[in-house]
Amino acid sequence: MQKRWKQAWGMDVIQAEGGKKGVLPEAFGMEAARAARAFHRQLPGYQETSLVCLSSLADKLGVKGIYTKNEAKRFSLNAFKGLGGSYAMFRILCRRLGLDPAETSLEKLQSPKYQEVIRSTVFVTATDGNHGRGVSWAGGIFGCPVHVYMPMGSVEARAEAIRRVGPARVTITNKNYDDTVSYAMEQSRSNGWYLIQDTAWDGYEEIPAWIIQGYLTMASEAFEQLEQAGERPTHLFLQAGVGAMAGGVLGYAAHYYGEQKPVTILVEPSAADCIYRSALAEDGKAHSVEGNPVTIMAGLNCGTPCKITWPILRDFAEFYCSCPDYVAAHGMRVYAGEETDGEAVVSGESGAATMGALSLILERTELTEIKEAMGLTSDSVILLINTEGDTDPEGYRNIVEKGAYPIPEELQEDMR
Repeated sequence: MQKRWKQAWGMDVIQAEGGKKGVLPEAFGMEAARAARAFHRQLPGYQETSLVCLSSLADKLGVKGIYTKNEAKRFSLNAFKGLGGSYAMFRILCRRLGLDPAETSLEKLQSPKYQEVIRSTVFVTATDGNHGRGVSWAGGIFGCPVHVYMPMGSVEARAEAIRRVGPARVTITNKNYDDTVSYAMEQSRSNGWYLIQDTAWDGYEEIPAWIIQGYLTMASEAFEQLEQAGERPTHLFLQAGVGAMAGGVLGYAAHYYGEQKPVTILVEPSAADCIYRSALAEDGKAHSVEGNPVTIMAGLNCGTPCKITWPILRDFAEFYCSCPDYVAAHGMRVYAGEETDGEAVVSGESGAATMGALSLILERTELTEIKEAMGLTSDSVILLINTEGDTDPEGYRNIVEKGAYPIPEELQEDMR
């Protein structure tokens, strides 16, 4: 049976039934990660992103180590999503051209022999921001037209960032995220475009799997960097929207570490916590959040779990955490105020959700029971992924410099 903490310092937390494991798909295993990484090494601007050691924060919070994989530096895109979009676009183009992806280079695809077909291949996607930027950027590399649709409420700065990095035509719709995905799918069917979407449903599974395999480059880099630092993570905090990135990274972690897989905690915005609600139902099925959820965590504002990663999240995660917006804002300020051994970590709302949850769980005596259930001790080594930088610069300044979305006053009283 689950154990549940309701409104624990504003957060809802579920501890899954211990020892529950399902079938671990090979699609997100070692070979898939090697193939994706071999492709990414060919891309302009590729280099491993940093694994930042937050030693001062670890000392302050009473754990052995806190490490953050800083994806804000990836391909100068301010987010990790270019990994998935570029790899899926590569696999789609190889299939259309009848080429073996294992033997096809980026240089080969950019040759005149293939460019006529590639330039007539049109891609479309729906996005909260980061995924669309990655697809637009990939379209520029390969020479493909791209159409991007964004849900209502999307910040114009994120739309302009998509246009700036590639050839995408961007439209902000009057629909929520799930309906925008449906609209992009309709456009792909009516126009003969290729839908390149980072979630999956019945009949649309292969392309999302390629996108998720692209994310494995990030995970494989991080685990190798931890080994080089002489560490193995005991805990892995992952933010989730549809759960594509989280499911891919968790699946790869289960392959990579085997029986020593880190305890995994999934973090979502409480307004769009489809993974949390699916776990809460205890029926094994994915459940959606209806309506038009509103959260500052734009990259996590998704109402329906990804079909191909939900079973991994269901069977291999130990904790599910649903958080109000002030948790992410707190995490942004924690990152901004930290002295690191290397680079500063600039983290946007979605990138900082895990830091907010972790720091509060370790700081607040009111959350001691959750901390102990998670096994967070002075021996813990914790891995986070900063999935984005300041993708909304004005919003970032409002939160970090002006204190927007503060911890509620009644809780701040407890902190004094």
